[in-house]
Amino acid sequence: MALDGKRNISRPSRQPSKRRFKLFETGKMDITFFTLVVILLTIGLIMLFSASYVYAYTYYGNSYHFITRQAVFALAGLVIMYFVSRIDYHIYRKAAWPLYVLSVLLLIIVLILPPTVGDFHRWIVVGPINFHPSEIAKFAIVLLFAHLISKNYDQMKKFTFGILFLGILLLIVCGLVVVETHLSATLLIGMMGVVLMIVGGIKLKYVGIAAIAGIGLGILAIVTGIVDYGSDRITYWLHPEQDPMGLGFQTLQSLYAIGSGGFWGRGLGNSIQKFLWVPEPQNDFIFAIVCEEVGFIGALLIVILFVLLVWRGFVIAMRAPDKFGTLMAVGLTFQVGLQAALNILVVTNTIPNTGISLPFFSYGGTALLMLLAEMGVVLSISRKCNLEKR
Repeated sequence: MALDGKRNISRPSRQPSKRRFKLFETGKMDITFFTLVVILLTIGLIMLFSASYVYAYTYYGNSYHFITRQAVFALAGLVIMYFVSRIDYHIYRKAAWPLYVLSVLLLIIVLILPPTVGDFHRWIVVGPINFHPSEIAKFAIVLLFAHLISKNYDQMKKFTFGILFLGILLLIVCGLVVVETHLSATLLIGMMGVVLMIVGGIKLKYVGIAAIAGIGLGILAIVTGIVDYGSDRITYWLHPEQDPMGLGFQTLQSLYAIGSGGFWGRGLGNSIQKFLWVPEPQNDFIFAIVCEEVGFIGALLIVILFVLLVWRGFVIAMRAPDKFGTLMAVGLTFQVGLQAALNILVVTNTIPNTGISLPFFSYGGTALLMLLAEMGVVLSISRKCNLEKR
């Protein structure tokens, strides 16, 4: 009781609550993003079976050779995606540097190992499993850059950190990937890193300098013969008819498939080009079979689904509670969008053939697992967004 006779009601002072780390998230995940992932995955499985069963029966004696394996990886990937979405994404900060070092070591190891397909050093084979080290490198760059930029955001305007330090980290990975003669992965990883640096706040004038340097290094690599395969690809990109049964064959057959599909398509399962005309139609050129069977309308709807996925990923990024979450969501969704765009541009012969797969559609179990796990990280960020709104 106060001396003046009035009750002294003491109010507890509100202390700023410290955000406690929780291993498992309890917020609701973004249903729109999840639905788009499931729709793309479902359509991808349907088109994979349609595109691959002739090739599978011819070379493996089993029309279901590819789809059964991909379906198993898809189901496992959905389970992993959901589990990853329940984990607080902040835990991945601790793995940023170790994963980057691991990816660099794997990229070096794959160069030492004997080539697995042709003269290409791209795959590491462990028993029945083979995988691209570049797939791990993609996630490693996104994770490390998101970690470093969010932790040193006030240093991003400085050339020594924002350009030089991050640029060296990016150049190490891109340099090893380009030596693998994997031009598409080099382009993808490089652009992902640059986008994260721009979102992180580097001065735009440095972007122009970096772009000029990158183009110069690319030209130097071609001139010196480091990527001598690239010059042939450019030649037969411009004039595939000059070698219709050789280096121009795949491009020409892809264009035939797209053209014969017309506006409405031949109908699901009615492709002609998948009858051993388009080489390995279950892989990089599956979109050509998609265009042939479902036509311009069906292909356009698939493109729209990819655009919506990227848009929703960016919405999640903007709503993320911290810079680390924003950068992770931007990097992972931009990767999917850019990879899909590059694949479609290659299949339509808009850019030279770089050997890049179409997310959710192209055959590849470990790549699909990695992709769905990354989508799980984005969903984990969305759970944090919804939790913060409470």
